[in-house]
Amino acid sequence: FYKADHNDRLTLSLNRSIFGIFRLNKMLSCSSLCFIIFSFSLFIRCTGPRFKSCFLSFVPLLAWLPRYPFRENAIGDLISGISVGIMHLPQGMAYALLAAVPPVFGLYSSFYPILIYFIFGTSKHISVGTYAVMSVMIGSVTERLAPDSDFVIPGNDTNSTTLDIVSRDAERVKIAATVTFLSGIFQLLLGLVRFGFVVTYLSEPLVRAYTTAAAIHVIVSQLKYSFGINPQRYSGPLSLIYIIIATVVSWQMDLKTEYRVEVVGEIPSGLQAPVAPAVSLLGSMVGDAFALAVVGYGIAISLGRIFALKYAYKVDSNQELIALGLSNSIGGLFNCFAISCSMSRSMVQVSTGGKSQVAGAISAVVILVILLKIGELFEELPKAVLAAIIYVNLQGMMKQFGDICSLWRTNKVDMVVWVMTLILTVLFNPDMGLAASIAFSILTVVFRTQLPKYSILGQVPGTDIYKPVEDYNQETPGIMIFRSSATLYFANAEMYIDALYEKVDTHKHHTHIYSQAYPFTHNYIKKKKRKLQRKQRKRPRKELKKLLKLLRFSAVSAFNQGEEPQFSDTDESGEEAEANGDVHKLSVKEPKDVAAVEAGPDPDTDTPLPRAIILDLSPVNFLDTVGVKTLRNIYKDYGEAGVQVYLCDCQRGVVESMEKGDFFNEKVTKSILFSSVHDAVLYCQQGNSKEVQYIVMSYTHTRISEVS
Repeated sequence: FYKADHNDRLTLSLNRSIFGIFRLNKMLSCSSLCFIIFSFSLFIRCTGPRFKSCFLSFVPLLAWLPRYPFRENAIGDLISGISVGIMHLPQGMAYALLAAVPPVFGLYSSFYPILIYFIFGTSKHISVGTYAVMSVMIGSVTERLAPDSDFVIPGNDTNSTTLDIVSRDAERVKIAATVTFLSGIFQLLLGLVRFGFVVTYLSEPLVRAYTTAAAIHVIVSQLKYSFGINPQRYSGPLSLIYIIIATVVSWQMDLKTEYRVEVVGEIPSGLQAPVAPAVSLLGSMVGDAFALAVVGYGIAISLGRIFALKYAYKVDSNQELIALGLSNSIGGLFNCFAISCSMSRSMVQVSTGGKSQVAGAISAVVILVILLKIGELFEELPKAVLAAIIYVNLQGMMKQFGDICSLWRTNKVDMVVWVMTLILTVLFNPDMGLAASIAFSILTVVFRTQLPKYSILGQVPGTDIYKPVEDYNQETPGIMIFRSSATLYFANAEMYIDALYEKVDTHKHHTHIYSQAYPFTHNYIKKKKRKLQRKQRKRPRKELKKLLKLLRFSAVSAFNQGEEPQFSDTDESGEEAEANGDVHKLSVKEPKDVAAVEAGPDPDTDTPLPRAIILDLSPVNFLDTVGVKTLRNIYKDYGEAGVQVYLCDCQRGVVESMEKGDFFNEKVTKSILFSSVHDAVLYCQQGNSKEVQYIVMSYTHTRISEVS
């Protein structure tokens, strides 16, 4: 209960039993079983409302569209949709160049996937469609599987050749659509099995460095279109004005014929019929498709969560996987290439008043009008202008180089991840660079678990709170509480033992010189073992001397009472004893009314070791076989040296691993487990009296109350 003192401070008074593992499990077993049964019954129950909820979560459009606030959102969504649709025109055609396909297929990719996401997506503010990073990844696949060298046709002259551009582009469109379809299938499957957490392996520094490196790939790939061109800055829907001007100039000056300037080319009116993917190519692009699925989802969900946090709504990560999967798989059937979301378009959508997915649907309608009516007007647009558009859209990514300075100040490990991701992605292809970057990022986590912080805990006076002694300088006499900040497994097991030996000596001698501490403690344990072994060998001789003293006392008592002492003719113990200067084999019958109590070894008053060691395992979330063996060795080594070892705050999975690893046996029972550090400390302190210093079994079920 709580009470206030004269200074109006709240104090907590606690009166409860010490919780060992047996009592805690007995208390919780009934409630846990009931909870499991209740949860399972809810899981298998299929009711009308639950079916409706599941269906609406799969098709979010049916949930939010009937409640769409038309008066509040209609105008803003209309203006935002038109603005974003205008941006889709130059970006779609420009990013098609990155994918190594004709520009018109960028317009297709800005239409079909957007409509699918409008139905199944949960983010209200992101603008899905073509994206530079995804286009570069698609382009690496298309150019690898359909290089220009495969479409070179010998000319009429001996040394002349001709490139069959029509056949090359048709093959590349087929490849891009097939890898997009396969990446959509991967995303769909991952969403159905609730695998949305896969994006957790893509940290923010990794994603930002990866997009920066991809931007470098984009710049290099566009040099052939823009060499000698000095792109000017522009933003938002103004890009349409530049495109119109460039198209008119190219058309009037006939740049294609007079100066051999590459232009967009034919933009057919209307929509294409769906085409089945090339099944024969699937085996050669599995890795590329999976990389596209992960990167596209990671970028979309990261941006979606930013807007969801800002505008106070929730984005379903698994449903986003399903929405993107359907967008890519269905879009692949219509010759689209893989899509994600664009930061620039999303910012324009938000800044112009967009408040729902309706803005995305309106932008798709704008692209539809362009495809049906006015697409042919942009056939004379120079590709150099599209390359300039790409450069300008990448300026935000290039500004991410500033992350290096900020990460150097905040977290140097994240800075190393950023730099290595950039280097690996630039040196390798984007897909291989992503895999190598994720592997390096995971290795940094492994390395950090190998260098945890080891601490000795002390009790904050008057509380049940335990903090590192270097912070509060409050040690617990005779008891050492040891904690590691990381889990215990094969990679750091040896360092865990070394740190424990060091801290044990530091705990006693207040020194932090590891080179002296560890050898001293380790050698002391060995000496303590040898000393106990010598005591065990000498014990029979000492016991015989005690029996001789008892014999003399019995003989004197019998003589005083007029009786004769009784001796046996044989020696049951087989030990030698001295009597009157001779060696005789003697034996005496043990009195029936005397109870023999076997005590442990006498405590060594000069021992540098604590009386008990408590291992706080609260940071340990799993144990492998090496971890179990490490705990077993610690318990054995210190137990043989006369030090009792207790474990506290063990999670259920840790206890199960100890059970499966045969940690517990007849000598080592679960009575050494406690639910908290404070329970273990109270147990050790209560056992400090002479009556229970070694016979601790009787205190297993003793109620100890504590008021703090």
